[in-house]
Amino acid sequence: MKIACIGYRKWALDIYDQIVKKTDHDFMIVRTKKEYDKQDIINYHPDLVLFYGWSWKIDPEIFKNFKSIMLHPSDLPKFRGGTPIQNQIINGVIDSKVTLFLIDEEYDAGDILVQEHLSLEGHMHQILDRITKAGVSLTLKIFKEGLKPTTQDNSKSTYYSRRKMPQSEITLEELLNKPGIYLYNKIRMLEDPYPNAFIKTSDGKKLVIKIAELENSGGQHEME
Repeated sequence: MKIACIGYRKWALDIYDQIVKKTDHDFMIVRTKKEYDKQDIINYHPDLVLFYGWSWKIDPEIFKNFKSIMLHPSDLPKFRGGTPIQNQIINGVIDSKVTLFLIDEEYDAGDILVQEHLSLEGHMHQILDRITKAGVSLTLKIFKEGLKPTTQDNSKSTYYSRRKMPQSEITLEELLNKPGIYLYNKIRMLEDPYPNAFIKTSDGKKLVIKIAELENSGGQHEME
């Protein structure tokens, strides 16, 4: 097979690099938005196009002419839309899934191909490592077994907008009224490589919070 791999996030590129090593297919890998050129994809004439971790609108000329697959780290049809990891964590979701689905006109609504459990516990680097591992496993599965699409149940769908930078602020209202688990989740969902949580200080500066731990009732740090 000829497979075009389009991405820019580290975890997505890690998936591509691993599947290249594990298979004998022919690959074209685009590693930045600047490198992406629609005509290059068309000229390559791939059997599959993978858009893992891609944040921009995909030209219909691509997905209408070539089987195009996206990876979405949620239990679709739940948590369609942008920043799904963050929107799930801030809503208290722990057990989720990594989903591969066929791209169509409606965002995150295409037929599901395969899914695998994803824990959203722990720190961001652990979550991204799990996504990478699941992404490799699921991609190899569709290479071996082919595409077996299942229509999403739109009656069970939920949609969340992409979170914006101002939403990374931990406000005074949140400090006074939100429980520890909420604040812990907000900080850990915004760990690197995402824009970190911050508190605005009285002199107009931002106190950036890169990592935090939450003490349990016994006074010990909760660790994964």
